[in-house]
Parts: sequence; C-alpha cells; structure tokens
Amino acid sequence: MKVAYLLGSLSRGGTETLVLDVFKSSEKASYDFIGIHRKDGPLKDDFYATIPDFIKCGPKGFHFISYLYRLRKLLKLNHVNIAHAQQFLDAIYAKLACMGTGIKVVETFHGYDFGTGWLNRLMIKLSMMFSDAICFVSEEEKRYYLEKYGQRFSSKSYVVYNGVNFDKIIKVKDTSTTSNDDLKPLLMGAVGNFVIGRDQFTLCKFLHLLDMEGVEFKFYFVGRRNDNEPWRFDDCVKFCQENGLSDKVEFLGARSDVPELLASWDAFLYSTDHDTFGIAVVEAIAAGVPTFVNDWSVMNEITDNGKLAHLYKTKDPADLLRVFKDYLQNRTAYEREAVVNANVIREKFSIEKHLEALSGVYGKLRQA
Repeated sequence: MKVAYLLGSLSRGGTETLVLDVFKSSEKASYDFIGIHRKDGPLKDDFYATIPDFIKCGPKGFHFISYLYRLRKLLKLNHVNIAHAQQFLDAIYAKLACMGTGIKVVETFHGYDFGTGWLNRLMIKLSMMFSDAICFVSEEEKRYYLEKYGQRFSSKSYVVYNGVNFDKIIKVKDTSTTSNDDLKPLLMGAVGNFVIGRDQFTLCKFLHLLDMEGVEFKFYFVGRRNDNEPWRFDDCVKFCQENGLSDKVEFLGARSDVPELLASWDAFLYSTDHDTFGIAVVEAIAAGVPTFVNDWSVMNEITDNGKLAHLYKTKDPADLLRVFKDYLQNRTAYEREAVVNANVIREKFSIEKHLEALSGVYGKLRQA
C-alpha cells in the first residue's frame, strides 16, 4: 500500500509539524508514502531531508486543469493507492484528479471553520462528500463537524489523534532532588502562532497580574506574527509595553529550537479559543514541564480532564493566577508530577500510535 500526503504550503504550523514528524518516522510506518506540496515555505528543507520522494506540484496561475492532469499523472506514476489531503481544497483537487483511477481519497480536518465564508463552507461540505474517509484529530472536532455538516458522514468518519515524534523532545530531568529557589526568576513560555484560535492576550493579562504580585519571572512568546491579522500580535506587544512588562516578556517569533526552550522553562502556559488538538501542549507535557491550559473542551480531552495538566477557566486570567499560585507554593510536587505526566502523554500520543491509527483507516479503505 502506498499513500501520497498532499500539503498546501510548507509553513511552520501544527499541521506541517505533524506531517513532518510522520515523514521523519517513515521507517515506523507499515505502509509506503510520498509527499506532494503545492507551495514552498520555511520548512521546505526539513521536509525534503526526510524522504526521497517529496515533490512540488501546484497550479500555475489559473491553469487548474493542467494541474489536475499533472497531479493525476504523478499519483499513477508512483503507484499511489490513497491520496491523503490535509486541507479541504486538496481533498477536492485529489478527487477530481483521481476519478476513474481507483485511488481512494482521505481528508483530515486540522481546524474548525470558524470565521470562514459561505463559499469555503460549501467547499468543506463538498470535500466531505468527495472523500472516502474523513479523519478528525479529536472527538470534539468530529462531533462539531458531523453536527454542522451532516451525520450522514459518520460512517466514514474516524478520530485519529495527532502524534508527536518524541525523539526530538529532550528527556525530562530527574526532579527527585529539586528544591525551590526563590531568588531565581521563573522562566516560562508559550508556543503558538498569533492566529485565529489562539488567545495569547489572556496570558498577557495574567502576566500583568503576576507582576503585580511581585513575582520575578521571564516569559517568552514563541510564534510568528500573522500578516493577515497583525493585531493579534501587536495588541499583545502594546499591552506589555503599557503595563511595564517589556523587560520581562519577550516575543521570539517563529523558532526551530522549541525542544531546547521547553527544557529550560519552569512552566508552560497556553490559552486557546478553539484549538482542535494542541500539539504544543502535548510537547510541553512530554518535556516534563508543569503545564497550564484553559478548560476548552479539546484541552479537557487531551489532558484527561486535567490529570495531565492544570486547567483554568477560559479567558479568566484571575483564575489562572489562582491556579498558578498553588504551583508557586508547591513547585517541587508539581515538578515531580510533571515527570509522571510526561511518561503518560508519551504513551498516549506517540507518533507510533498515530501511524497505527492511520494504517487502520487505510486498511479499511483497501478492503472496501
């Protein structure tokens, strides 16, 4: 069995991080695969270094018929059995290109449709109709899409949790002899691009409250500024400047050394409006860092209702401060608990589990 993973651009985002981890773990898969992308991006060199069969094939201007012909030829030449799209647009392209070939189309939804116009919603529904199997990255995401676009798609819908290649996550430290050091500023951070679905502004409000409590800290925001919605980043910077946090809060932009940063942090904080999974949260827990995240339904799901991380009320910086104060008073206990949680999350969301789940979906299609 051979699978073609279809990508849009090779940006530095959650979807691309997941697929890159899949490519880096190709020897662990029970099937062969290639990669096809329409656009380049910051992760191009990383992707091309993983497997030999990684190919660029995209529309040239408005010549979509030519693109579909080239995509069809490419899939047939590589003896592909399944085309796995990571965006609804690629699922539609794949279906049109694969008509009459016997190649099955799988689509994974990595995000919600919040804020999308009627045309995109129409295309989403069309992609679900075209796809032979639909994968969702959480139970909550699956529930949402089936309720909105039709329960008739439930028979071909599956939950395939994201996986992380934990080989890249630095091994958690031994905290058996950890002691609190009140003289050392806390090192903390958050990871995530400043895009729709994220809520870094709530974290800024929390940091202001923490500063007013007299706590010494250094906080790092990792994530790129989105040129389409620059205010999400700019408002956070402005708030920190206006509230005297410029010396304590740094905005690092997109980084490729997140594992090293996680290993140096005392705590990881996260706030979301509507993440579908939260790879950054899983990586932080896997690094053995005490993790704090809001009680969005998906975060409840991936943290086992707060057993693997510490939950606070969504958009409530005061409640985050309440939860965080308990951490400050019991740091040793929190750090030891984080090591236990790291082992659990590594078993639950490993890249091996992800590949195994995908193989199960592909196998059902091949038998159909």
